[in-house]
Amino acid sequence: MTPLPSDPLTVAAVQAQPEPGDVAGNARAAARLVGRAVGARVVVLPELFLPAYHPPTLGADPDATDVAADANGRVADPRLDPLRTAAADAGAAVVIGAAVRHPDRRRTISSLVVDPAGTVTAAYDKQQLWGGEREMFDAGRRGATLLVETWRLGLGVCYDGCFPEHARAAAGDGAHGYLCPSGYLAGSAHRRDLYYAARALDNTMYVVFANVVGGADPWRFNGGAAVYDPEGRPLARGADTGEDVLVATLDPDALAATRAAHTMLLDRPVDAGAARAAFVA
Repeated sequence: MTPLPSDPLTVAAVQAQPEPGDVAGNARAAARLVGRAVGARVVVLPELFLPAYHPPTLGADPDATDVAADANGRVADPRLDPLRTAAADAGAAVVIGAAVRHPDRRRTISSLVVDPAGTVTAAYDKQQLWGGEREMFDAGRRGATLLVETWRLGLGVCYDGCFPEHARAAAGDGAHGYLCPSGYLAGSAHRRDLYYAARALDNTMYVVFANVVGGADPWRFNGGAAVYDPEGRPLARGADTGEDVLVATLDPDALAATRAAHTMLLDRPVDAGAARAAFVA
């Protein structure tokens, strides 16, 4: 296992309602929300926040909804300038959802990372696409870990977090936390609250879950953004409605204590179930 972080890390999970197709306006809204996350070194906003998670709009006008990344994953879109300024002013790394066009013509649901120097990188492409997303987007090809000070933070997007293997791969890479921009629809609150608490406890790591809120049926979202401790307890949680910015501090001592008491990462078998027996009753 990798060394534990040396100092606490303050993070923020955001729930907010973007405007479909308005990348420039949503970047300004994101900048405002980053400004509300006072003291946070990492701010996580929802899945596809820049274009909004609205499939009719995403399918109708990709040229307007998408941002372009170069071969190194860098994004130079001037519509994101307010977000660059906000990240610099806050001294924060901002993780925000976008639709990204790559030089090889792939189109992905991605997490951009805006660093305090103003660099925007398409850091992670969603690997597990859900439902109709497969008709518009390509699946990501690799996992990714964000390094902030002495913290290692695995990156996931929404449906990725429904697969225990995804967060476990991040933990296997030494992650102390897991950042999940998401878009959970109204009616999914039970699963929303269960999945990410479970990923935290499964891997004895912090989870930062951001979510879209509001909108109109059938694309109405249910908030509930949260930060979970390494036993899956919410340190902060938003309501099912309304904009919110939830700030919490990740404590390396609490992480160490949890991992000392619950040793799943050390005890996990190389292969938990290949050899099996069958019995007839």
